[in-house]
Parts: sequence; C-alpha cells; structure tokens
Amino acid sequence: MRSPWFNKPSVVFGPRPPHSWLLLCLICVLVLIAILGSTSSSAFDSVTNTPVPDIYSNYRRLKEQAAVDYLELRTLSSGASRQKELGLCGRERENYVPCYNVSANLLAGFKDGEEFDRHCEMSRPRPRCLVRPPKDYKIPLRWPAGRDVIWSNNVKLTKDQFLSSGSMTKRLMLLEENQIAFHSEDGLIFDGVKDYSRQIAEMIGLGSDSEFLQAGVQTVLDIGCGFGSFGAHLVSLKLMVVCIAVYEATGSQVQLALERGLPAIIGNFISRQLPYPSLSFDMVHCAQCGINWDEKDGMFLIEVDRVLKPGGYFVLTSPVSKPHGSSLNSRRRNTMTLIEELTEKICWTFLAQQEETFVWQKTVHVNCYKSRKQDTPPLCNDGPDNSPYYQPLVACITGTTSKHWIPIQNKSSGFHLSSAELQVHGKSSA
Repeated sequence: MRSPWFNKPSVVFGPRPPHSWLLLCLICVLVLIAILGSTSSSAFDSVTNTPVPDIYSNYRRLKEQAAVDYLELRTLSSGASRQKELGLCGRERENYVPCYNVSANLLAGFKDGEEFDRHCEMSRPRPRCLVRPPKDYKIPLRWPAGRDVIWSNNVKLTKDQFLSSGSMTKRLMLLEENQIAFHSEDGLIFDGVKDYSRQIAEMIGLGSDSEFLQAGVQTVLDIGCGFGSFGAHLVSLKLMVVCIAVYEATGSQVQLALERGLPAIIGNFISRQLPYPSLSFDMVHCAQCGINWDEKDGMFLIEVDRVLKPGGYFVLTSPVSKPHGSSLNSRRRNTMTLIEELTEKICWTFLAQQEETFVWQKTVHVNCYKSRKQDTPPLCNDGPDNSPYYQPLVACITGTTSKHWIPIQNKSSGFHLSSAELQVHGKSSA
C-alpha cells in the first residue's frame, strides 16, 4: 500500500513530470549556482582589494624596535651576570658630553679657547647612566618637514635669546608657540640662504648652485654652522654637509643641526686637528665662525688645507670694513692681508670676492709645493695616511704623498667611480 505522501506529486504534476518542468528546474539550479559564485567572488575580491598599509610609514618605529631587540640580544649573549639595565642620569647631567668639562679644564690651566676643547684625561670616572632628554622633548618631524620646522622644547633656545639675537637670526627663523620655523626656503627673505648659495656658485664660475655636483663639490664641511640653514639648503641639492661647532653648555648649534636632520658633531681645532682624515672635503665653509685665521702662525688655515681635497674651495664670509673707519676695521683689513699672504704660501688661488665673501681654491698640482721660493710652511713627513683624530695641530702641509690626492674635478659626478678613484680603491679602470 502506497503512502499518501508518495501520491502527492502525482496529484500535482500527474503520473510523470513533464520534460519542460525538469528543464526549468535545471536552469534554476544553474542560475542559483552562478549567483552564489559571483557573490562569493565579489566578497573575496573585496577582501583582497583592501589597501595594504605602507610599511615605510612605520619605518621609524620599526627601526627603534630593532635597536631595542639588538640591545636585548646583546645583553643575553653577554651572560646573566651582566643583565643590568642602565638608569637615567640626574637632571644636572642633562647637557653632559663625555670629555668636555669647561670648569675642570679651567682649573687645570687650559685657556685661550683650549678650555672648550676635548680633554678626556680630565674626566673623572662616573657611574654609567642614560642622559635624559630635555623636558617635554618630542620626536622630530619626518624629513623633509623636519628640516624646516623643529620643536622649540627640543633645543635650548629661549624666546629671550631669540629676541636678543642679531637680525640674521630673525630673518632665518620664526619662533612660534612650540615650534621654530626656518623659513629661508620660501623665497620671501631678501638676500637669504638661496641667494647666498647662488652667489658662491657664481664666484667659483658656475651658473647656479644646482651645478655644484657637476663641478665636483659633493662633500662640504660647515664650520660654526649656526642654525644649519646653509647646510640644509645644500642637502636639498643632494650634497653631503657636515656641521662642526665648538662645545657649548647647551649645545645649541650642534643640537639645532641634529634636530633638523643634519650630520653634526662637537669639534674645535683651537689646539687639535679636526676629527677627519686628510683630503676629506670638496669645500670648507666658514660664515662668521669666530676663528681668528691669522693666529698661531696660520695653523688654522693649514688645518683647512689638510682636510681640503685638491681643487677644493675655501669659502670665508666675514665683515671686512664698514663706514667710518675704526681700529677694529683696520685690524680686520690686516687680518685679510695676512690670510692672503699665507694662502699664497700654501698654493691656494684667490678666485673672487663679493661684498664680505671670499673664495680660494686649493691647487690640483702637487708639484706646486716644491716649486715655492720659500719652503714655508714645510711639507710634513707623512706616513701612510696617519690618523688625525684628536692629534695636535701641525705647522706643516700634509697629504701631498697620499694616494687619495685626486682633484675634485676628476671625480665622478654620479654613483660610479672614475678611473682615478678606482685606482685608489685598488681596482683597475680596464
């Protein structure tokens, strides 16, 4: 006996379903499968098309985390006995710099500027600790925004110091509530950094400062870099600029340059050589850097000659004379006369003067030193590229026998080395 449920389809469709009904059911099933497939595909696409975050946006955080991980691994590898975290130094050591202690240097008898020099022998052993950042310190802005704007709390430049500074400072800086803006790049300042850089380029025979690289000027040492505006502009031209400034209790010049993302170190060649090898820079720049170039029998200029590459440029911007002559102006003119006499003795060529800016060029011919009428200053007995780090100043010309004696005009202007440079690094140009 058949079940009544079995008989219901026969009642509706008859004893056998028609072929048209079966075909319709098959079409409906296929349409349903297609709809479900497209829905899942669109959902998958919406997932796969989700924008991937830019990994470089978190580069700073990743770099900091990598440094922390490295320190932890180093601590673990050194053994459990040395697993000790360094504490923070007291507030009195906020401006602490190793080997720089003006008070101790004065008590030891250093004077005439040597008290601001590096004297590690005067430093007493102290417990190791981490120097605190300034109060309310903030992470600097990313480059290139951080080149022109820094946090005022990150540096020791108060509003009173800013207001009491010279007109050049006010022209190059804008002190706001919590930021310092260096607005020399907006083109609104008459005779600003851009015009100054273009002036130097014209004085060495170039059409504009964008041709520095083509002329072989790639590395620049900026002595007494101030607020770093000149260096920041050269960096925008893809030059490598290093700032060096004397020690200050607050480190204002060096700290300002570092906050702007510029390489900077504390250095002073009152009594010691600059911490760079011989023949290191294509240009040395000094704009009112506070150095009396005519003192110590010209050893300061001889030191510039040591770090300057053959064919390199020395740019000096210093007030020479003003209306209503005075004893000070007379001394400045005498100083320039002594500088001109000494530059001739060390085979420099005077190129040009515009207003208060002077430019000399170092010789590219090493034989120039031997053809001098007087062997003053004499040539040093150079060893194989002796290390200059914190060595006393010398009154002789060095670098003339170095294999790095390559005129900057013979250097490559791109990333590939020239044949002369390849020979220096021990490779044949063939």
